[in-house]
Amino acid sequence: MTDLFAPETTDQPPSGPLADRLRPGNFDEVVGQDHLLGPGGPLRRMVDSGRVASLVFWGPPGTGKTTMARLLAQVGDLEFVQISAIFSGVGDLKKIFEAARLRRRNGQGTLLFVDEIHRFNRAQQDSFLPHVEDGTITLVGATTENPSFELNGALLSRMQVLVLQRLDQAALGRLLERAEAHVERPLPVDEAARSMLLAMADGDGRYLLNMAEAIYELAGDDETIDSDRLMGLVQRRAPAYDKDREEHYNLISALHKSLRGSDADAALYWLARMLVGGEDPLYVARRLIRFASEDIGLADPQALVQALSAREAYEVLGSPEGELAIVQATLYLATAPKSNAVYKAAGAAWRSAKETGSLMPPAHILNAPTGLMKELGYGKDYVYDHDTEAGFSGQDYFPEEMDRRRFYRPVERGFEREVAKRLAWWERQRGG
Repeated sequence: MTDLFAPETTDQPPSGPLADRLRPGNFDEVVGQDHLLGPGGPLRRMVDSGRVASLVFWGPPGTGKTTMARLLAQVGDLEFVQISAIFSGVGDLKKIFEAARLRRRNGQGTLLFVDEIHRFNRAQQDSFLPHVEDGTITLVGATTENPSFELNGALLSRMQVLVLQRLDQAALGRLLERAEAHVERPLPVDEAARSMLLAMADGDGRYLLNMAEAIYELAGDDETIDSDRLMGLVQRRAPAYDKDREEHYNLISALHKSLRGSDADAALYWLARMLVGGEDPLYVARRLIRFASEDIGLADPQALVQALSAREAYEVLGSPEGELAIVQATLYLATAPKSNAVYKAAGAAWRSAKETGSLMPPAHILNAPTGLMKELGYGKDYVYDHDTEAGFSGQDYFPEEMDRRRFYRPVERGFEREVAKRLAWWERQRGG
């Protein structure tokens, strides 16, 4: 069996894209995934044992999912079969399963690599189950989406999920050095442009190598490219963002928690990531409105006004002018005093309403528009608060069968500090 942790080899394909020519021929050439391939890592243990289990590689583009699937096929001398869920259907799968059964009868296993496996629907995913269970195929899927949301529970329970990390600057730097060694000349960029190139790759090794190849082809003889020239040669990559998938929820969560943590700069960063990625500004505005009540509430009553005004301003102005109003609201919410007392009070009151059922209000706070209702005691002994000296009667407004409960507990921050003083005063009057 090939030593898949052997020293680096150089027998790469002589032609084709640079990314294909530099595709690792063994696991030692894979960069940026030491948590999987280092000592004690799950892939290292699998290779050492010589047995490959069905896997899901979950990670961003250009992190080595396809490469590692190819290398795993060599571990057990398995036939490597690759398909894309985007271009394959049930008919294609049936042919693959039949060919795998024939191979198995002849003593060879099959590693089926399914790129974008999350694109298969539920029925297509279910079709893998019997063939994985009986060992006809070893299934390795690749996905950029959270498998717990995108894959059937039955299929996911038969596969081990391995998370691939986006390549950091050091890993990307090693890839670039490998490209320069392969081409046998340095990349014709200055230091600032080289740093920009690594940043533009955004953790995607394949994209980095494609950009490097473009620079080699487009740069003139003896030309050293600076940052401005680089931007002209290579189109800037849009940040990874999918408005209806996990990245969407990750970034709105990051924005919400940055606001809650009163980190205005981090909140602005995540807001920018969403808007640059193409998120609907009105969606962000709606989330800011929710945040104003959930995490600020009466600690700053103007927070909700600011959030609502930002949404209205954006509807009037549109992009890009209206986005500044959303930025203003974001900064206001981030720097406002925080309290979730309103949110907690609502939850406590809702739970109490469900527990107590259909209790009637006390008779003294019911209107009595008819004589019968007056005879039944409706409105009897009600005290009109404005007629009292303090403007507060202290009467009980809970159902008679229900003990008084406290739902709202303001915090000692912002405007709620004043609210707390009022509630304490009323409570003392009520007790007296």
